[in-house]
Amino acid sequence: MKRLFMLGILVFTSASLLAAQQTKASSPSVSNADTISKAMSAGPPDIAKDAAIVEPTTGGQMKELRPGNNGWVCMAQPMRMCLDKQWQNWADAWSNKKDPNITAVGIGYMLTGDEGASNTDPYATAPTSDNQWVVAPAHVMVLTPDTKQLDALPTDPHNGGPWVMWKGTKYAHIMVPVAAMPKGPPSNAATK
Repeated sequence: MKRLFMLGILVFTSASLLAAQQTKASSPSVSNADTISKAMSAGPPDIAKDAAIVEPTTGGQMKELRPGNNGWVCMAQPMRMCLDKQWQNWADAWSNKKDPNITAVGIGYMLTGDEGASNTDPYATAPTSDNQWVVAPAHVMVLTPDTKQLDALPTDPHNGGPWVMWKGTKYAHIMVPVAAMPKGPPSNAATK
């Protein structure tokens, strides 16, 4: 996921520099409108319409493309997602390899799915024989302040329902698919 984040930053930076040369700073560029539209597609319309829209800069910071007024943030890169405050805190902790400070249940949306991540290693950048790489369809992500509450939940993404991603780590969260999972081998962690 980190590799995807860095790739997204590089791709976006190149596109942004090209777009900046082709458009006037005083008017929104077509690429900004496209980025905003893609970011909004990650969440429910009632949330996305009032969410702040951000994009990563070359320095890894987030640049606001459109202000919001409901506490949600949506982005198109590195993957399309809309995050509440708890998930924003979590994402900052994950990207800085710090302990997340989750104080309430958090909700994140990835309603266009994702490009894949390890189900066991929060920092894996590619599939390996033992990291349970999974490409998730459209889904909702749920955080809880106490990850021990996740102990009774399965970790198998092909179980036909929700599963815990990154169980046993400080970044553990529930993945709730809202579309059919792509066919794949059963995970060997289904009972963990």
